[in-house]
Amino acid sequence: MNYRFQNLLGAPYRGGNAIVVNNTLLISPVGNRISVTDLVKSETITLPCQASSNISRIAASPDGVFLLAIDDNSRCLFINLPRRAVLHRINFKKPVASAKFSPDGSFIAVAAGKLVQVWRSPGFKKEFFPFELVKTFANCNDKVTALDWSPDSDYLLAGSKDLTVRLFCLKKLSGSHKPFMFLGHRDVIKGVFFGVEKKTKQVSRVYTVSRDGAIFTWNYTARDETPDEIPSPGTPEQTMEVDQTSNFKKRKSSDLISNEESSSMLHTVKWDLSKKDFFMQSPAKLTSCDYHRGLDIVVVGFSNGVFGLYQMPDFVCIHLLSISREKITTATFNDLGNWLTFGCARLGQLLVWEWKSESYILKQQGHYFDVNTLAYSPDSQLMATGADDNKIKVWTVSSGFSFVTFTEHTNAVTALHFMASNNTLLSASLDGTVRAWDLFRYRNFRTFTTPSSRQFVSLASDQSGEVICAGTLDSFEIFVWSMKTGKLLDVLSGHEGPVHGLMFSPTTAILASSSWDRSVRLWDVFNGKGSVETFTHTHDVLTVVYRPDGKQLACSTLDGQIHFWDPIDGLLMYTIEGRRDIAGGRLMSDRRTSANSTSGKCFTTLSYSADGNYILAGGSSKFICMYDVADQVLLRRFQITLNLSLDGVLDVLNSKNMTDAGALNLIDDDNSDIEDGVEQQTRVKPGYDLPGSMPNRGRPIVRTKCLRIAPTGRSWAAATTEGVLVYSMDDNFIFDPTDLDIDVTPEVVESALGENQPSRALILSLRLNEDELIKKCIVSITPVDIRAVVASVPFKYLNRLIMAFAELLENCPHLEFILRWCQELSKSHGHAIQQNSRNLLPALKSLQKAITRLHQDLGDTCASNEYLLRYLCSTSSKP
Repeated sequence: MNYRFQNLLGAPYRGGNAIVVNNTLLISPVGNRISVTDLVKSETITLPCQASSNISRIAASPDGVFLLAIDDNSRCLFINLPRRAVLHRINFKKPVASAKFSPDGSFIAVAAGKLVQVWRSPGFKKEFFPFELVKTFANCNDKVTALDWSPDSDYLLAGSKDLTVRLFCLKKLSGSHKPFMFLGHRDVIKGVFFGVEKKTKQVSRVYTVSRDGAIFTWNYTARDETPDEIPSPGTPEQTMEVDQTSNFKKRKSSDLISNEESSSMLHTVKWDLSKKDFFMQSPAKLTSCDYHRGLDIVVVGFSNGVFGLYQMPDFVCIHLLSISREKITTATFNDLGNWLTFGCARLGQLLVWEWKSESYILKQQGHYFDVNTLAYSPDSQLMATGADDNKIKVWTVSSGFSFVTFTEHTNAVTALHFMASNNTLLSASLDGTVRAWDLFRYRNFRTFTTPSSRQFVSLASDQSGEVICAGTLDSFEIFVWSMKTGKLLDVLSGHEGPVHGLMFSPTTAILASSSWDRSVRLWDVFNGKGSVETFTHTHDVLTVVYRPDGKQLACSTLDGQIHFWDPIDGLLMYTIEGRRDIAGGRLMSDRRTSANSTSGKCFTTLSYSADGNYILAGGSSKFICMYDVADQVLLRRFQITLNLSLDGVLDVLNSKNMTDAGALNLIDDDNSDIEDGVEQQTRVKPGYDLPGSMPNRGRPIVRTKCLRIAPTGRSWAAATTEGVLVYSMDDNFIFDPTDLDIDVTPEVVESALGENQPSRALILSLRLNEDELIKKCIVSITPVDIRAVVASVPFKYLNRLIMAFAELLENCPHLEFILRWCQELSKSHGHAIQQNSRNLLPALKSLQKAITRLHQDLGDTCASNEYLLRYLCSTSSKP
């Protein structure tokens, strides 16, 4: 019951700007969530907060503490990044094209439509109105597209679609004052930047970049004019005060203003266009750019996948390379300027590149199309995902990084299965092949095929790994191969519909299969007896799973029910009516009332917990349901997303949005991408999905395609429209009053430890079920007393004790000491553990996972030390 959102894997980068905080943290939007990648530790996390729709703009405070996330609906989240908590929310009313914190962190500039708004940045103190609007500039004639602050936070540059750049001053000026305008560009402004002198760190120039690939350099000089003189042609709206003008009379027009004066006089000086440069990438359009003040370098990205790095102000090309043939949607520097981050929304890819050494720091790419299937490795450390983009990715669950991608399949990957050895992965695809992958050498070492091409949608392997079975979509057959030889052994016929569910019994060699022909069949594969049992249903059967002990079978049907069968006696044990539990969310084009919205709702994927006490079910809904099997009751519902950019999230539709032509949100009445000179980017899905699953404007329908609970039972993952959602147990203390009385307190445990009563202290801490006390008691016991203390622990506390060992092995430096505990526990309670393995299975799997990880780490360390010692010995022997 105590599962919380942990991470989001496999979701592609779909757009928006990426930023680098504290020089090593890459922050990027992923749908309506935010992903944070540590480029040094190679770890990625996803913040638990969600926006109302896809996030389009993000900005971070200079110290990296606060994060601003703005979605497509102009709704903003103000987030405390270290605590991963949402502090405030605000709605900007107009679409936001750019947002930036001031260098001192006190203000936030927001480009909301034609307006430039300056807000006071909220802090750590509690405020009733956290966002205070300081100033609004309404001088632009079209949408504002780019912003930049001066180093002293007194001035603001704003580029607009009206082909101009304006210089705004935040200080209150006496008299009438209109912003200085930088004119001359012939296309939309994409970037504006203040340039500074390296020695004095004062503003000395301005760079303006337009979409047609032009970069203009502007310098300022002193004015030599009288109050009656006509203003400069480049600044028709510029007005100057008399006292400021009189001071400029004393100077010659060719003299430059000193840097000390420039910081407070940028709005009064004369700006001259000193240089025009062009990137020469026509007909490609400039789509993204960034500037590093310390290095005086500009990076630009184009719609043809080319990016350029230029040293300014001399406009010297350092690099001009091509990432792909698709539009570069974001390009940014880190704080030091040695790393470049590029994002391509069409490919769902983020790259971090070190331009000096020309090497990749990060190259991550999620599944661009929906993830169809996933599988946990037996030790729960790895997770494999397969999707409609024909790719298989293998992830390290703890770090959230994909370390290998297999691309040999030529059609959608529909099923995955880890072999018991933990080093072999099986995959089935619509391309008519079943492939075996070696996770040591990262290669496809065996391919299983059929005499005539078939589309495989389900996959299973027996416990020994000798036999591989796959169910088909078109011929309704089950094919059986030998793992050793790769030869086709048998073809199981009998189903009259697609075989979408296959699973071997965990304890016997019986294969269970489910089909759309409204039946579940059991097959004796090894003895060649064919179908030995058939369970008939009134509706199409969508999936089938075995309980981990093999004594129960669960299957879901098209009418939204889950049926539980006894596979030995062939009797129906329970039935759960889940249609109303899974109901929720209506399509934008849905004309049915909410009362009838349950029709068509059903579970398409099931997964038993490690102990078999509860089952997870997901399908064509925004909910994932957790049921208690014995009592057939709903324990909890998980809502997989709040993203209104997806279809099927809203429970109530607004009738005002319905017209004769359909829903207003589905009417494509703009050509923004074509207007920008870039091909419109829509997600076109393969033909595997049902017709109409991507209506009109390509809004994906929220649903769950695959569910898997980790063998340890500590986490579970769901392949959804948003990506692979990973939920794990909450590590916070949960008070469990089992076997408690008034004498069981933390003070009593401390006193038992002080009186040298280790057995009593450990049992009291286990009864209290407080994590820190249990670990303290374990560590305080001497190695000599371990055997006696373990023998005195009652069996009902073994599960909690084993979980404590697994957690200590993850963090505690006393490796041999904890392994000694595990050894004595196995000797003293080995028979009881074997007799009750089903209840202790999650804890034992967690302990196995921790020991396996430590074994791998120690093996790598010893191997590296061995070669180092050999090298030192060989060098020391030389004269």
